[in-house]
Amino acid sequence: MGRMQLETGTTLDGFLIGNKIHEGGMAEIWEVTKEGIDIPLVMKVPLILDGDDPTMIVGFECEQMIIPRLSGPHVPKCIALGDFSKQPYIVLERISGESLLKRFKEAPLPIAEVVELGAKIATALASLHAQDVIHLDLKPSNIMFRTTGEAVFIDFGLSRHLKLPDLLAEEFRVPMGTAPYIAPEQVLKLREEPRSDLFALGVLLYTLVTGERPFGNPKHTTKALLRRLYESPTPPRLIRKDIPGYLQEIILRCLEVKPERRYPTARQLAFELYHPEQVALTDRATREKTNWFRNMIAGRIGGSGKAPLTRLESYRHAATAPIMMVAVDLAPEQVALATDLRDLVKRLLVTSPDSRLACVNVLKTAKIGLDTLVENDGTSIHVKRLVELKNWAAEMRLPPERITFHVLESPDPAEALLTFASNNHVDHMLVGARGSGGVRRYLGSVSTAIVAEASCTVTVVRHPAEDKHHDETETAAEEA
Repeated sequence: MGRMQLETGTTLDGFLIGNKIHEGGMAEIWEVTKEGIDIPLVMKVPLILDGDDPTMIVGFECEQMIIPRLSGPHVPKCIALGDFSKQPYIVLERISGESLLKRFKEAPLPIAEVVELGAKIATALASLHAQDVIHLDLKPSNIMFRTTGEAVFIDFGLSRHLKLPDLLAEEFRVPMGTAPYIAPEQVLKLREEPRSDLFALGVLLYTLVTGERPFGNPKHTTKALLRRLYESPTPPRLIRKDIPGYLQEIILRCLEVKPERRYPTARQLAFELYHPEQVALTDRATREKTNWFRNMIAGRIGGSGKAPLTRLESYRHAATAPIMMVAVDLAPEQVALATDLRDLVKRLLVTSPDSRLACVNVLKTAKIGLDTLVENDGTSIHVKRLVELKNWAAEMRLPPERITFHVLESPDPAEALLTFASNNHVDHMLVGARGSGGVRRYLGSVSTAIVAEASCTVTVVRHPAEDKHHDETETAAEEA
């Protein structure tokens, strides 16, 4: 299961690989064709290399979950998906139009063009939000325009489907987004607020009309991003005098810190961009100075991260279900124990049909020094574990909205599992226990630590035929 080397002229699942169109830090884009499909196609392939940030792997999983569920002119049509067991990929309709990035680099643009672009993007957002998806990474390189004029969103690696489990939020505890465009609530790790996309659109409009970013280009650090929780930008008219009041009103409303002070929906924002005469003007429209004193005071008082934001509960479709977590040992010698765990999980799922299952494995890393997270044949060990975890759960045949898979990287498996359970409000954790050798009795075990410290119900499973005198000197490397 080594990493496949794509080259022009090779074939993958019936798709003939053409020229490489693009290679970024996260993925490659290739031209592809397939007999019987007469529209232009591209294949997106993640770059999975030794030392890669696991968020890239999880982000690609999210994209594979979300994009097949989307429809309409504002997203590329999804043609096929490739499994991680062989070669992960997404084959999409190729959008023949231009990226917003080209015009973005030429900012400031004429007022009328900025308004038109904003209206098209807001219309596309309205369609996306109606399908229960928030993009959460709106930026020029992720927006294209069809030759017929419609805005099209690409790259859903950081997106949130409100009716599916949020893999990124469950596995990672850092703000997700692109620093210049990230909304205040995203800084606080809130990923279920559709108006976060309106904030990012406000940043785009501000930059397109002024040629400057409203918050600069901050480093993606917690300290830098915390300023987003209280800082108000320089009014656009202070940079460009010919900006009409209605456009400044729209932009500054999009850039409000509190989501409830922004437009309620993308559809309403699109309406006002298409009908500027209908915009109700407030003090935002005439604002011509930056309240630097207010920003300074707010920074000293609220810069600790205690922002005047509250977590929304309006979109909690997937998160309201009870969460069952199973820590799976994938070591070859623990097949019987893993089977016992699965049998118990299946029985519990029958008795709790509304519950959601999180399948977790811990890839143990060194406390000191660097690990090589790739095998000799080029296979990513993280991806291999992910595939094995999915194979373990395959016979349960749970729909995607009821099951998630997580490979955690940590030098301390027990701590990683406990942290995951705490962060995701797990209701019931199931963990396997190996034999009771002398070393294990002396040093303790992962299952013992979990039972002692977990804040949820814990069920420990032991295989009855297990050798109780197993030497545990290699303990915990695969315990979770």
